[in-house]
Amino acid sequence: MAKTGIVELLQAGLKAEAMRQQATANNVANIQTPGYRRLDVQFEKLLAKAIESGGEVDAEEIEPLLYHPMNTAVNPNGNDVNLENEIGEMVKNSLRYKAFVRLMNKKIGQMEQAMNDR
Repeated sequence: MAKTGIVELLQAGLKAEAMRQQATANNVANIQTPGYRRLDVQFEKLLAKAIESGGEVDAEEIEPLLYHPMNTAVNPNGNDVNLENEIGEMVKNSLRYKAFVRLMNKKIGQMEQAMNDR
């Protein structure tokens, strides 16, 4: 098991948010498709569980997973995509992605500073 540091955790977060943005775009594109069930990404619970374990975190433990939540109301045509909800998810996703980018930039700045101080 390879130890996962802060950079790897941030990379996993960026990957999860990119995957979630793609899933949400796919949901919107299929809003009229009969029988289509919305997609989402499971990441936050996996990350929390890995961090709470207190030991070394394996990168595979925090690999984002694409899944069908099956927890939203289904329309008469069997589709469960709600445009307002998807737009809300896009906004939240954008904010999370920006937060991960800012944290990554800060970490890279710290590493650059440490190298320059030598």
